[in-house]
Amino acid sequence: MSAISLKSHNTLRLDSSCLRLFAPLDTDELVSFYRKLDNPIILGNGSNVILASKIMNDVIVTGGLDAINIDSPTVYAQGGVKTISLSQKALNEELSGFEFLIGIPGSLGGAVLMNASAHNQSISDFLIFCDAYDKEKDEIVRIEKRDCGFSYRSSIFKKNDKYIILGACFELKKSEKGLMLEMMNENIAFRKEKQPKLSLPNAGSIFKNPENDSAGRLLDECGMKGETVGGAKVWEGHANFIVNTGSANSTDISQLMFKMYNSVREKFGIELESEVLFVGEKNDIEREIWDIMLRNK
Repeated sequence: MSAISLKSHNTLRLDSSCLRLFAPLDTDELVSFYRKLDNPIILGNGSNVILASKIMNDVIVTGGLDAINIDSPTVYAQGGVKTISLSQKALNEELSGFEFLIGIPGSLGGAVLMNASAHNQSISDFLIFCDAYDKEKDEIVRIEKRDCGFSYRSSIFKKNDKYIILGACFELKKSEKGLMLEMMNENIAFRKEKQPKLSLPNAGSIFKNPENDSAGRLLDECGMKGETVGGAKVWEGHANFIVNTGSANSTDISQLMFKMYNSVREKFGIELESEVLFVGEKNDIEREIWDIMLRNK
């Protein structure tokens, strides 16, 4: 059986692969696939993740779960909906709350899992409930916002991998299209100035900001801009981004992250916490690195 490339399924454009790839078109099909397979990997738009270089067995991509239903001011979107599309759809309906998503190239499922935020908005601000498949109970459950455990770049879905996010419901606020468009344009301009272009393969911010500080500032102070390992490079424009120069793999990314992590720990005594997730089976080098970086996290 020849391996299937996952290069187009992750924003770092790592040339990872799997033996079988499944693309369900609705939630019932996703759950059906999951039940038939042996612990498959669930992958959204592939931002905020590092895909393992080791060949994976079964991968389910959620891009087909892309329905958006609006009964103003309520919006229900499936987990595979691209966040940029969701932002544009809300704009068309003059519903405010998703303006920040215009600069985040992920899926709704990933945004909820990570409690994505930017420009004083977060995905949890207007969330009412999430629908998820509970792997342990083998059933679809509805989880109210109060039970989602949202915090900075985290949620119950990140802390407990027994859930697969199928969709989420939000109550947004009516607004004027012009005001919303102005905010979205400001967000896009900020991204262009402070973050790599979407065409430059990256996974978004690598480390979370420590309380009352900036991971980018700390890494910059450590002289990490331009640092490389293999095909992975710390972006010269902002020290909290790693870009794939063309041949990077998960070990390159992990080793470069470890250099960044150690530089801040040694200079400032601060242990940065990864914002990106490692997906798949780690090799021995990666396992040692991530065991240290995830210690006490």
